Amino acid sequence: MEHLTPKAAAERLIKRVSKPGRYTGGEYGQIIKDKSAVKARFAFCFPDTYEIGMSNLGIRILYGAINAHPELWCERVYAPWVDMEEELRKYKIPLYAHESGDALTEFDFVGFTLQYELCYSNVVNMLDLAGIPLLASERGDDCPIIIGGGPCSYNA
Repeated sequence: MEHLTPKAAAERLIKRVSKPGRYTGGEYGQIIKDKSAVKARFAFCFPDTYEIGMSNLGIRILYGAINAHPELWCERVYAPWVDMEEELRKYKIPLYAHESGDALTEFDFVGFTLQYELCYSNVVNMLDLAGIPLLASERGDDCPIIIGGGPCSYNA
């Protein structure tokens, strides 16, 4: 049986969704590292579509800062639009990172930026699409550590 990364599996169905460029990666400035050469991998999740998240200055700053460390690799993940979500669920393809195409379950850390209240439900949806249990008590040692940050993550 052929083993495909989630991204490679999704590329087989990408022609059926609107704006397929949202899911392919390969942008100028993306950072690719050798998985075997890093000590920790971080999936940086923006709980909204690619068009909204890719232009976020905070994401770009943290992406660059984490990747400046030679032993860390930060990759980007965005919430899929409803048509892509439907295809991912239909074919049981887990949510994946843009750079490596690996499932979120393969990362050491999965971080979410909470920029505004309307994205909260997308965090839950993205964890579900990734196959990561929503409750920390249901996650084992093989699950990534989930982190939340951003302007909506604190209570003044």
